[in-house]
Amino acid sequence: MTGPDPYGRYPSHGDRREPAPARIAAGRLWATGAATAAVAALAAVVTTLLIRGVLGVPVFAPNRAGAWGDATTGHLAVLAAAAALAATALLHLLLVATPRPGRFFTWIVLLVTAAMMLLPFTTGIATESKFGTAAVALVTGLTIVSLLSSAVPSVIDDRDRFSG
Repeated sequence: MTGPDPYGRYPSHGDRREPAPARIAAGRLWATGAATAAVAALAAVVTTLLIRGVLGVPVFAPNRAGAWGDATTGHLAVLAAAAALAATALLHLLLVATPRPGRFFTWIVLLVTAAMMLLPFTTGIATESKFGTAAVALVTGLTIVSLLSSAVPSVIDDRDRFSG
């Protein structure tokens, strides 16, 4: 068949344009990342408080440090916030460079979370502390992946993606 497609299903040979890249609302992305960092830090602290204070399992500090733990609890909150900001940077890179950034992001963060959950099981700490530490990693990782991956549609502006 020669000539133009009467139904407009196929582009003509002279109309082979690449789609324009989607625009990313970087300010909105990083504001979401900052908010996620705050929530992840709080989630790590609340989970630690639950495990240490309510369940009596010593995680991230010896039992004598009480429900709040010691300075390591603050370090844990800072690490959770830093992980959220690192995840935001990863998401920004994926938004710029990959076709399905949300899927790649979710897989990467879930696999990192799984690795962080398995890490305590490679140590000699007590079994209940291993599970408690893994629970903190799980809650923190799920907080980060759920908040940031849900922001993907709101930070991509692809209205002009297929226009010339």
